Amino acid sequence: METIADKIKTGKILVSDGAWGTFLQQKGLQPGECPELWNLEHPNEVFDIAKSYIDAGADMIETNSFGGSRFKLELYGLADKVYEINKAAAQISRKAAGPNKHVLGSIGPSGKMLVMGDVTYDEYYEAFKEQAIALADGGADTLVIETMTDIDEARAAVSAARENTNCEIICTMTFDKTPDGDFYTMMGIAPADMVQTIIDAGANIIGANCGNGMENMIAISEAIRSVNAEIPILIHANAGAPVYENGETHFLETPEQMASLVEKLVSAGANIIGGCCGTTPEHIRQIAQKVKQMQ
Repeated sequence: METIADKIKTGKILVSDGAWGTFLQQKGLQPGECPELWNLEHPNEVFDIAKSYIDAGADMIETNSFGGSRFKLELYGLADKVYEINKAAAQISRKAAGPNKHVLGSIGPSGKMLVMGDVTYDEYYEAFKEQAIALADGGADTLVIETMTDIDEARAAVSAARENTNCEIICTMTFDKTPDGDFYTMMGIAPADMVQTIIDAGANIIGANCGNGMENMIAISEAIRSVNAEIPILIHANAGAPVYENGETHFLETPEQMASLVEKLVSAGANIIGGCCGTTPEHIRQIAQKVKQMQ
């Protein structure tokens, strides 16, 4: 299969998938339950989520493996099932994607802080290596290291994925907007700061996910482009800012509102557009329709 980066070189704008967690909850995932265990215990439900995004027009779908590292799974007593769970996650998404759409093996943060002494760099590397190999063995052609806030953890994950698989590598970080209008991760990394370190570690594609709706992602994309004109950029935006009501979180940005900002996001430098928290297949369908009109 042609790589995502090669498709982008031809001038294509590509569409990614949307949220997974809310879907799993709608299907019965209970608080405190391990979402990734559903790959083994409820594979048909996980398949339905993946297929819904392919049917909506996505060019690629992620895997149900965001919390699939040893560090996360050991919290559920599942550290001995890292390989099995991640391989199954990729197999399910590959079945939904078919041979011509991309499967992005999702690798989220470990929950351990290097700066606090919770973990060493080598321990990061080994855990991400274990997860990356399993996802590749299950059929992921691309690995997406996402929602990162610490540059060293991101670098370890990218290096582990690059050095131990043949997959294309994406890395996205999550930024918060300051009162001054600047963007930084929780660990103080600005969008421009991440670029060269992550590329040097081996990423083919970089970008941002979560934490912001489409409008803020425009400024983040511009910041990345200000230091690198060539690297492909992936954006997974939330459906607007979260609103908390009666103990529940709601995302209010409609599919139409998100799709209306696609052109500005592309002009800012984004090459791949998808969704994060609060987005649905309908959000992705309308984004895909907008992208199609632009090409």
